Amino acid sequence: MKHNISKLISLALLFSACNVSDSEISINKQEIDLSDFFVYTTADDSKNAKMTNTKDSRRNCYTMTNLNRLLDENPGLEQSMYAIEYQTRKYIASKKPSGTPGGGPNTDPNPTPEPDPVPYTGVITIPLVINIIEQYYGQVTDAQVESQIAILNEDFNNLNPNTSKKVPGEFANRVADFEITFSDNPTIIRKTSSKASWGTRDAMKSSKKGGIDATDPAHNLNIWVCQIGGGVLGYAQFPGGPSATDGVVIGIDYFGETSGPYGDGRTATHEVGHWLNLRHIWGDGGCSYDDFVQDTPTSDGPNYGCPIYPIVACGSNDMTMNYMDYVYDDCMFMFTIGQNERSRALFASDGYRSTFIDWTSN
Repeated sequence: MKHNISKLISLALLFSACNVSDSEISINKQEIDLSDFFVYTTADDSKNAKMTNTKDSRRNCYTMTNLNRLLDENPGLEQSMYAIEYQTRKYIASKKPSGTPGGGPNTDPNPTPEPDPVPYTGVITIPLVINIIEQYYGQVTDAQVESQIAILNEDFNNLNPNTSKKVPGEFANRVADFEITFSDNPTIIRKTSSKASWGTRDAMKSSKKGGIDATDPAHNLNIWVCQIGGGVLGYAQFPGGPSATDGVVIGIDYFGETSGPYGDGRTATHEVGHWLNLRHIWGDGGCSYDDFVQDTPTSDGPNYGCPIYPIVACGSNDMTMNYMDYVYDDCMFMFTIGQNERSRALFASDGYRSTFIDWTSN
């Protein structure tokens, strides 16, 4: 499959700043190991499930399949994602003390000078544009919108009430506060449509196809709320994809506080995690695949339902309660420090989402 192409690319070609267009990406000599990185995935979640549930009880995130489609349709996207991964790993390495693998001095006798990225250390505020496509006005209630923003702010600021009560001891020192606040005064755009389902090919993001165009995605997180269909709860676009479709899509029944096992708003938390460059915690493959985060355990597939700890895979206990797994909303309640570092790289001065930061006041 095509993800093997990535492994054939010469890894001597390491990319520089990623908040530029594909044509502006340049080659850099600083040694950052990208040999394990891949973009395409052939993982079939239904084959990797560790629990037997009915179809209706399974979380279905379409993000990785959407990524494969975008890679097929957009020449240069794979290179852009390698550039972002290079910047991410360089950022993480720069935060390690001297003498730590990846954090020591450059031993290249003729190093290529690079400006040091400036990390953003304050609370990051993300403006929201919520694009609602509903069959009648008010199908998505104001209460849903308010509850969803409150849930996002809980989860990305380590305020989920389940966290302090339920995180297993072995993971307790890995819990992270992302210090990301989502604006509680969003721009809300509503549009009524008789269309029963919008699918997963971004039609809801195009006014020409009856949807709603993105609003300034360089400075806003666009969330589309609509009936997706096909049992899909939501999907997201990773950093590096087309600007016109940047954002996340959430099914109406899974947006904010609704009902059922996926009615606590965690679909948005999961999908915004992808928007912040987080992979599924099991790495979308077997034990040899990774989510590129050091403090998450290796696993061989998603967990479903509400697993009883511990679930063992690949020689370690799964972090089933991580927001990037597939468990019920009430059973996911943590991000890790490593996931936070990975996402925080996006907001450094050379990061893909640095446009969200007012650098004049930093």
